[in-house]
Amino acid sequence: MTESTQRFFDARPGSVCQAREFATATLTDWGMLRRIEDIRLCVSELATNALVHGTAAGRGYLVKLDTDEDTVRLEVHDSCRLRPEVRQATERDPGGRGLMLVSTIADGWGVEDRSPLGKIVWSCFEAAGGAAE
Repeated sequence: MTESTQRFFDARPGSVCQAREFATATLTDWGMLRRIEDIRLCVSELATNALVHGTAAGRGYLVKLDTDEDTVRLEVHDSCRLRPEVRQATERDPGGRGLMLVSTIADGWGVEDRSPLGKIVWSCFEAAGGAAE
């Protein structure tokens, strides 16, 4: 079984919560519950990065979820080509820990160029199918 769905979100603060709700509803419908909290956290981090750093004025971002029986792939598409990097935040930094969390929680992640403009930041989660433990 292969499934795919996506949703566009306007660049506004409430959209990150909506992106998490979209992911939760989708994963529940698919029965992909085992790693749902990991995936929700990564949706939150990647959507926040897209909102804060990746959307040009008047543009939003797209959240896409794909699954097969054992894997979920999360993609967040935005309109900025600047590639994010994992960095070590200091105690005084108010942010900067999002990609460190994604790289720790997800089984893989990366960045791809998107045509004609922007990038896709993705993460994948193995053994995501089945009931939550």
